[in-house]
Amino acid sequence: MSALIQLLRCGPLTTIQDAGRFNGLRHGVSASGPMDAGAFARAGNLAGTSGTAGIEFTTGGIALRLLEGSVSIGWSGGDFRAAVDGVPVPWSSAADLQPGSVLEIAAGAWGNFGYLRFSGEIDVPALMGSRATSMRARIGGLDGRVLQSVDELTIIGPGVERQSVDAVDQDLSPVRFIWGVHAEQFTKDVPQRFVSSSFFVTAAMDRMGFRLKDAGNVFEGKSSLSLVSEPVLPGDVQILGDGTPIVLMRDHQPTGGYPRIATVIRADLDRLAQMRPGTELAFTPVTVEHAQALWRSRQK
Repeated sequence: MSALIQLLRCGPLTTIQDAGRFNGLRHGVSASGPMDAGAFARAGNLAGTSGTAGIEFTTGGIALRLLEGSVSIGWSGGDFRAAVDGVPVPWSSAADLQPGSVLEIAAGAWGNFGYLRFSGEIDVPALMGSRATSMRARIGGLDGRVLQSVDELTIIGPGVERQSVDAVDQDLSPVRFIWGVHAEQFTKDVPQRFVSSSFFVTAAMDRMGFRLKDAGNVFEGKSSLSLVSEPVLPGDVQILGDGTPIVLMRDHQPTGGYPRIATVIRADLDRLAQMRPGTELAFTPVTVEHAQALWRSRQK
């Protein structure tokens, strides 16, 4: 069983992603994978997917036409608007498409990323154990690049039983973190101010990282630490030389030499990724044990 889809419209940073390649960091290749892993999984459940990969799109939206075969498509993510053949359909839902059917998706009230999953697998090769697109390394997905209008993708294999999922609303509660390896190297007032101040997501955001506006000037003149470059992780909050905080995301560089005051916990990284520019956020610390318990509870 196979299907052929043609992309009619793609917003910026539309890529093929799967769970990520977790053996590449030692070779200088970040894991990549979905910016919102929970939404990626929900779209797969809705589609009844037997595959590992899907399409990640941004607020520019996406449109596609089924050229051949038949396929089930599930969609989820932030808040978007979807229509099949011009008829509005619920967000975080699924549909069976037949040849000639057109699916169109546009941005809604909140969120940066959405996902399309298919009943079968996207027929692109796995490189270093993954189909995820790494634009920095130019591997994975479709020739290691963003998807473009008129690109065609083949979907292979049957689906499995679909699963229902609960709707997800935007969550603007404080972002939880564990203290970073350099937290104690800042002056004593900085960690306290970090958890009592507000920050804002800026427009300088992509799959590598989200730059934040430090409204309270917590880090003004505080990033003069001289550090040897070390491995970094998604969620690390680095303080750049000019005092700008940046949260590293899925396509982060393999090493960094800026001080890291905190690491956003894995359970909260998805919702941080969905915060649009201008969104105010606050941080609250948790223990490593609590962070691990939160992640385990999410996997149930």
